[in-house]
Amino acid sequence: MRRISLSALILTAIIVVLAGALVAILLFVASQPPPRRGIQPLVEIAPYEPDSAKWGLNFPNQYSTFLLTEQNAISTTYGGSALISKLERDPRLVTLFAGMAFGVDYNEERGHRLSLKDVRETRRLNEKTPATCYSCKSANPPALWAEMGMREFGKVKFSDMSARITEPVGCANCHEANTMRLIVTNPALEEALAAQGKDWRNFTRQEMRTVVCANCHVEYYFQGDDKYLVFPWSRGTHIEGIAQYYADTGFEDWKYPEAGTSMVKIQHPEYELYTADSTHYRAGVSCADCHMPYARDGAAKFSSHNIKSPLLMAEVACGACHTDVAYVVERTKRIQDQVHETMSAAEDALIAAIESLKAAATDESADQVQLNEARRLHREAQLRWDFVLSENSMGFHNPEEALRILAVAIDMARQAQLKAIAASDAALLAKALQQ
Repeated sequence: MRRISLSALILTAIIVVLAGALVAILLFVASQPPPRRGIQPLVEIAPYEPDSAKWGLNFPNQYSTFLLTEQNAISTTYGGSALISKLERDPRLVTLFAGMAFGVDYNEERGHRLSLKDVRETRRLNEKTPATCYSCKSANPPALWAEMGMREFGKVKFSDMSARITEPVGCANCHEANTMRLIVTNPALEEALAAQGKDWRNFTRQEMRTVVCANCHVEYYFQGDDKYLVFPWSRGTHIEGIAQYYADTGFEDWKYPEAGTSMVKIQHPEYELYTADSTHYRAGVSCADCHMPYARDGAAKFSSHNIKSPLLMAEVACGACHTDVAYVVERTKRIQDQVHETMSAAEDALIAAIESLKAAATDESADQVQLNEARRLHREAQLRWDFVLSENSMGFHNPEEALRILAVAIDMARQAQLKAIAASDAALLAKALQQ
């Protein structure tokens, strides 16, 4: 019995010692400073610091590649970053956007470092332009939103806010200072996600490498007299949901001259089209994987911030996943050619609808029910065509969806044309029957 008791005592003592050691280890670990990724920072960055050069002191590789976006004056077949007038490249756009600012000035989008310069030089500005137009053109708004709130920010005129806008798009648009965590900085995006029951703070880092692009690369509109920035996602991010949202709210950007159609101008819905169940999105590929591929500086691996078309760096961007890069480039060309051809057919159908609407609108005896239905179809058709046009990938981000949307746009445009013709023909037929 004494031998058993002694063994139990020794075992108890060992357990106590081990438990004490474990507690000591846990306390030691808990007292250590949080781990830092990569090289220790040289400077502390203030929250929402708009000057990317200060961030560059800690992250020189990312910053030096980011500076290259100012020099990417290179065109691809259907896009790129060169300063080219889209109105000169396709004169039909002048007709399609008649009566509004995009029919006067509509240029190819350039690199992030030129975002502020481009928005200030566009001829689309006027004395009523709100400060909200700075939202996706500068790294200053996140700090200003935190200071004054999105609603007060939107109430200020563009010209009056200009003195406080000093930097183009930069680090503060996507990253949390010091931790470099990818974050949502645009209140409109946070509200739109929350309306869908989503909290970006629960997203994985790979998901965030797409979501941060949605701070800017989305469809949006300015709501009310205070020009509050809103993403029309409460009915979903597919084109049908967006179109229904605008129909329900009665929103219009402009009235098409002579035709009288209430119109919506779509902006740049890259996020919406890409996430609409595209092949790459289903495979877990992020925007950054293709537009910001990994690079090396010696032993250091980093994401290049020279953001541009993957076609301009196909070996790196596409070659990370695809072994036959030449095939991928050729496949991309075939896809974009097909989308472009279908888009051209949609433009022709829309212009035909517009001409028929103008003619019917001048006919005082035209059937107003059919004429208004023609206007509705014109609005819905152009909204869909513009969704693909303004998305800036010539459909490649989601070829199947882009072609589906354009097919619907063509069908609606031709229906609008026939309804407009029928509106006048119905009046003529009624007169003939009366005689």
